[in-house]
Amino acid sequence: MNRQLSDRYEPASVEPKWISQWEERKAFIPDSENQDPFSIVIPPPNVTGNLHIGHALEHTVIDVIVRIERKKGKQAVWVPGMDHAGIATQMVVTKELAKQNISIHDLGREEFERKTWEWKEKSGGMITKQQRLMGESVDWSRERFTMDQGLSKAVLRVFRTLYDQGLIYRGEKIINWCPVTKTAISDIEVEYKEKQGKLYHIRYPKKEAWEKNPDPKSWSSNDYVVVATTRPETMLGDVAVCAHPEDNRYSALKGTTLILPLVKREIPLLFDSFVDPAFGSGLVKITPAHDPNDFEAGQRLQLKPILVLNLDGSMNANALQYQGLDRFEARKAIVADLLSQGFLEKEENHTHSVGHNQRGGAVIEPLLSTQWFVKITPLAKPAIEAVKSGQIVFQPKMWEKTYFEWMENIRDWCISRQLWWGHRIPAYYDSAGDFVVAESIEEAIELFQKKGKKVTKEELSQDPDVLDTWFSSALWPFTVFGWPEKSADLAKFYPTSILVTGFDIIFFWVARMIMMGLKFMDDVPFRKVLIHGLVRDKDGKKFSKSMGNVIDPLDMMSKYGTDSLRFFLAAVLPEGKDILFDESRLDGYRSFCNKVWNSSRFIFMNLPENFSIKPLDMKALADSDLWILREFDETLEKYEKAYSDYHFFEMANLIYEFIWGSFCDWYLEFTKSRIYAKTHSTESEMASSESARQVLVQVLVKALGLLHPFMPFITEEIHSYLSEQLLTKTAFPLAFGVSPTEPAVLRMKYFREIVTKIRNLRAELGVKPEKKCQVVFKPSTSEATAVLQNEEKAFLQLAKAETLRIDSEFIPNSSDAMGAVSCGEVFLPLAGIIDFEKEKQRLNKEKAQIEAEMQKLSMKLENAEFLQKAKPEVIEKEKEKFGVWQEKLNATSRALEKLNV
Repeated sequence: MNRQLSDRYEPASVEPKWISQWEERKAFIPDSENQDPFSIVIPPPNVTGNLHIGHALEHTVIDVIVRIERKKGKQAVWVPGMDHAGIATQMVVTKELAKQNISIHDLGREEFERKTWEWKEKSGGMITKQQRLMGESVDWSRERFTMDQGLSKAVLRVFRTLYDQGLIYRGEKIINWCPVTKTAISDIEVEYKEKQGKLYHIRYPKKEAWEKNPDPKSWSSNDYVVVATTRPETMLGDVAVCAHPEDNRYSALKGTTLILPLVKREIPLLFDSFVDPAFGSGLVKITPAHDPNDFEAGQRLQLKPILVLNLDGSMNANALQYQGLDRFEARKAIVADLLSQGFLEKEENHTHSVGHNQRGGAVIEPLLSTQWFVKITPLAKPAIEAVKSGQIVFQPKMWEKTYFEWMENIRDWCISRQLWWGHRIPAYYDSAGDFVVAESIEEAIELFQKKGKKVTKEELSQDPDVLDTWFSSALWPFTVFGWPEKSADLAKFYPTSILVTGFDIIFFWVARMIMMGLKFMDDVPFRKVLIHGLVRDKDGKKFSKSMGNVIDPLDMMSKYGTDSLRFFLAAVLPEGKDILFDESRLDGYRSFCNKVWNSSRFIFMNLPENFSIKPLDMKALADSDLWILREFDETLEKYEKAYSDYHFFEMANLIYEFIWGSFCDWYLEFTKSRIYAKTHSTESEMASSESARQVLVQVLVKALGLLHPFMPFITEEIHSYLSEQLLTKTAFPLAFGVSPTEPAVLRMKYFREIVTKIRNLRAELGVKPEKKCQVVFKPSTSEATAVLQNEEKAFLQLAKAETLRIDSEFIPNSSDAMGAVSCGEVFLPLAGIIDFEKEKQRLNKEKAQIEAEMQKLSMKLENAEFLQKAKPEVIEKEKEKFGVWQEKLNATSRALEKLNV
């Protein structure tokens, strides 16, 4: 078998090869009916764009889990798919058409839908290509789309079922309206931002004062009340003024009629407990058509709402002389008129929270509108209990509190959207405006007949609105497996094993999936919810096109290799916290790839052509052999523990330290003198050489097995030189079974401790790498003496020593450097090795530079403004920098002490 690896690892040639191989060999399709199932559904990326760095993080985490579970013998499936992303897709396609001078309204709904499907095929193909480039082990044979035929059928079934049970209704309520996209959006799609605005204090005259003299300049303070508002343009729709029932300032005004300024409409002064007496004057205007609290108060007080805004944000006919003005232009005009006519008592700066559409950023307008809603409380109660009872566990657990707070205060969900792209609401209207909900127009005709109405297809019109994108997404965990059909996949893979997602869509998606899963499957959709943080730039800022700090994962993959990016994302992923993106780390992990490649290449170069893996004879192994086997066992044990807690950063760092440190830097160096065939002449030397090769290869194979979930491409490539079986399909590595009390392990612990101490002494004292030292070891235990004698060749090479002297009676000179270890003392005679005076000068200069850097960092960490404004991750990073400088200072100080300063 040819085992000649190329001189360099080239991701550009290796990665495409395995993307094709995995698919051609159906590596990710579950192939056994007898294994325990393990399933994950992808959080479906929007069809609108490319995969971003957040997707790269999330998909890496999922892929690590799926690859491990597959290797552990589970019938593991990761279902891919995309979301149709209603409003986002319609906006993108509309803009693309506009570039061709095509208006969607001129195009018409049917043709627009056709154009959008064409665009979807192009854009969706780009996303799946990018997922393949990431090395994601998804089962492409099960790929789904939220508007494919099967899922569309499921959406209709769910809508009708909820409607028939009274859990979906059509009604007039205050909704969040976006005047730019001209559609309703749900509460959780509104992003609230603190804005500096104005609070306007407006005089509302009492009717008797107004009738006596309508000139505000003639009024006394008893002739009017003052009402404060941030949105004076909506006052044109006021139907009352309200005070708190226990506000004694206004109790005498019960039954008072006021005159609405500018409009001159009579409105009552009423009382309701929702009013905050501390806000403004303690009086609020009631505008039921433009405020959710006012709408509810209006219903309690039996007030008829007056709508003053059009759907494009302009003022309507009820706004009288302001009709046609944009809402913000109307605000300016109304304030100017209030001022000129004497109704504006004062205006003051006021910081308040303003709702914006998450998509596009337009200011949201609360608006009275007839829409479709889900009656959410009956669905929310069992979903809350599912988490409280432990049926579903959030990790980190702190997110459960966030989930409960939202779910226990949840409001009915507005699910209708005034768009063309999406699942059209299955409600059919006759000419009289009566409607039925049906899964098809044929069924609608039958339902009308049951109501005693004979109608034809031509006489019926379907509701023009579509469903909120999140409605179909909420059904994802069971519809991807074939629901409402009772498929084998649904029986096997639902509930799914775990959901991996970001904290930002707990409300949008996670909560709704739990509600719908319990409702339609009578079981939770997943057992565990693993919440990860966001990827931010190295300064802790969110990635944003406007800030110019966006990172394209494809660029990073092209520059450093996909494995380097994947490993970085896992290795720096703290539990539940955000990642700070540091490109220099990718360069470091590219070096790690090269280390893995070069060490494998060295091993393969020293294997005979007829080499094959054979059982290890533990009794015939050298101390270093047994030690590396034990090192692997310990790494495996910690790796498994970290995986059980989903601590991916621990797993990544464990395998990194084992491969780079224990395996490459130590064991590989130990074996070099044993495996060079030309140096062996005796039978024992030949046996030692074969043992070393067997251990090298077997440890390498198991290490590749642990590294594979993080770095699938390079590990699969290296493994292919040892076996025709795909690494991704091999069993999860098992321990070698070396006892931690094995004497050889203790001896090797002493050996490494001594060599490490010598390396540290050399580094601290500035001894150049090419300078070979004499080493004297003064032992306190016979085990240390034995291992140094047995491994003298390896010792001299690893310690860069010229000679080794073991002397329990050694008396050092004053110029000898000394280091204490647990098994004795190490001495480096320095005479003739370094220039003491020059080294003192160098160390003192270095110490001064270190202290200056520490002073800068200390001032930064003591700066109250920095601590207040900086993100916790950034502060932590600065503290880590300080700790590194502290370690350098300590090492420099120790070196100066050793030079008798």
